Amino acid sequence: MKQALSLAKLAIGEVSPNPAVGALIVRKGEIVGQGYTQPPGSSHAEIVALQQAGDKARGSTLYSTLEPCCHYGRTPPCTRAIIAAGVAEVHFAMIDPNPQVNGNGKAELETNGIKVIMGELANEASVLNEAYLKFISTGIPFITAKFAVSLDGKIATRTGDSRWISGEDSRKYVHYLRYANDAIMVGVNTVIADDPSLITKCCGGRGGTAKQQPLRIIIDSKARTPSSAKIFTQPGKTLIAHGKINSETAAAYSKMNIELLELSTKRGFVDTKQLLQLLGKRNITSVLVEGGGTLLGSLFDQNQVDKVIAFISPVIIGGTRAKTPVSGRGVTNISDAYRLKRVNIERIGEDVMVTGYVKE
Repeated sequence: MKQALSLAKLAIGEVSPNPAVGALIVRKGEIVGQGYTQPPGSSHAEIVALQQAGDKARGSTLYSTLEPCCHYGRTPPCTRAIIAAGVAEVHFAMIDPNPQVNGNGKAELETNGIKVIMGELANEASVLNEAYLKFISTGIPFITAKFAVSLDGKIATRTGDSRWISGEDSRKYVHYLRYANDAIMVGVNTVIADDPSLITKCCGGRGGTAKQQPLRIIIDSKARTPSSAKIFTQPGKTLIAHGKINSETAAAYSKMNIELLELSTKRGFVDTKQLLQLLGKRNITSVLVEGGGTLLGSLFDQNQVDKVIAFISPVIIGGTRAKTPVSGRGVTNISDAYRLKRVNIERIGEDVMVTGYVKE
């Protein structure tokens, strides 16, 4: 199963809204087939492995990181192919919560005489597909809050300078995070202050063409994003989520081939709940939120963040006016503070990366 999980990781960033799955076929102690999910409309992991195994699949054991599908979508059911190939035993890490599967794949395999064992490395498999699991169950994207801070908790100096707080290794890892997510979200103040590109430059497949870049989303209630922003010159698509704006401003953005999405506003802020619902309808399963403090504060205040990735750099900035990563209303009592669960801490270059979950 560990090998199947390693294979599944090769699909991350390329197969959304489908889950990233790895599959392995073993016969008489020999690996005879292996594969991982191909881009939507192409073969699932089990099919790739079966095709590689050929006749050697008969009497074999198949390992998969997710319950094999049993319904017709863009491709035929994997269960039918497994049965037809004569596989004797199937191990999968976890049930697929997709209502069209959700135990039905397991039942079909067992009905056709195939021994089924489930649960091995289930926790690892669920982390691998955490965005898919939330999306398929709720229709809402998985939200990751990412920020880099100094040792004293600042994201910029009092003048707004923030380049670079984190080290080069951390910044390279952020490109992977962008690659792994369907969309990147920032607030308009971040665009004005930092003029970021918000593209990914890793993993070969993405990073070169517009089609392969994650969607860039700017939260800009009053449409203040300057037309000269670097974000508009990069490959890929940009969406501005805004409130009521005048026709002249809308026309100017439209000429630049920028997608505008008008949303309701509350106290001058875009309704992010409405935005996330609309993104879900567009099959956006995961969003990496890169700041700033106003946007992250709003998302935390509304309990919309699922995961936090914080890079802590060994520098001291100081200053009462220096910015912090999360503003918003915040909590009144420490007992009400968000305490991350399943926390992981690791070293990346000179920085420390802290990862944890807001929700179980």
